[in-house]
Amino acid sequence: MKTPNSAQALAAFVGGAGIMHFVNPAFFDAIVPKALPGSARMWTYVSGVAEVAVAAAVANPRTRRNGALAAVALFVAVYPANIQAAVDASTSGEKALTWLRLPLQFPMIAWALRVRRATGDDPSQV
Repeated sequence: MKTPNSAQALAAFVGGAGIMHFVNPAFFDAIVPKALPGSARMWTYVSGVAEVAVAAAVANPRTRRNGALAAVALFVAVYPANIQAAVDASTSGEKALTWLRLPLQFPMIAWALRVRRATGDDPSQV
């Protein structure tokens, strides 16, 4: 059995997160920054669609380089929601977990950048 490469793993990670927006939208509704216009549910679904689309782009060797760059943009774009989750956490344990999770966004950005760089001229080599 072939081990998934970094690009496949990134696509699965982002795609899984995107699917969760539709499986458990209430979780994501709760972390939509209050300053955004429109309903939280709309933003939950929009971000879920964006994550699934980014995952598909990363999974496809022809679109992988641009998909990886889109993953970087996505990770940056959802950071305010992660901050909102940390600010709104109700228990001390939840607060600790959400604040500790914030720095993890940076290795995810680096991961997407590595996939982009590794893709180079031969997308099958990631």
